[in-house]
Amino acid sequence: MKVKGVIDSLNFSSSDLEALFKDDENYIIEDIKGVGVFRPDVWIGAFKKPLTRNIIEAKILHTSTGLTLPIKRHSRSPTKQTLEFAGLHGYNEKSKLLNELLSSLLEHIQDTQVTRLDVAIDFKGKIPNRVIKKLCEDREPFRFWNTTYYKSKSEKKQNNRLNIKTYNKSLTKNETQNIYRLEFSFLSSYLQKIQVKDIEKSFTKMAKTIKRFSGLDVKISYL
Repeated sequence: MKVKGVIDSLNFSSSDLEALFKDDENYIIEDIKGVGVFRPDVWIGAFKKPLTRNIIEAKILHTSTGLTLPIKRHSRSPTKQTLEFAGLHGYNEKSKLLNELLSSLLEHIQDTQVTRLDVAIDFKGKIPNRVIKKLCEDREPFRFWNTTYYKSKSEKKQNNRLNIKTYNKSLTKNETQNIYRLEFSFLSSYLQKIQVKDIEKSFTKMAKTIKRFSGLDVKISYL
């Protein structure tokens, strides 16, 4: 079964991502966690989830178009900041604005390291039963709220390689109805320090991984 896969989330990191936005009146960077600063309620208000212990520095990037994006520094890589683009492939105005922002930054982030890349495959109505059966051959389904996660039998709580999940996209606010999503999150151990400029070179490998677990022949598109 040939399907289309699209990049829904992209995280990238470098030593000083803030430099991309300094001295530009279209952006404001708000300090949330750092030396002498700790404002967890502001973070929860912006992203609906708490700061975790491994985040040693947290900031919020505000854009003139109304976007709010997280900038983090993790304990495992304290010399690098990570900027997260989540929801690139939605059916709303926010996704459009995120894509426009990312496109405007691309020429400046070519040498940054990709730390997460989510590939989304959307189905109208429902995800085919044969796809679900294939996922369950190697992984065990675990449902949490409106999302079903497919975990490997040996997978521990922390997984830095690959996450697979399905959910009803129509339950997300302002999204088109009757869309069900299969999502593969490729993480740092899988991506092997690939840089933004080389993202498309990883598509063949990712497509093979998706076919292995789902049986789907996917063509991945970028922006």
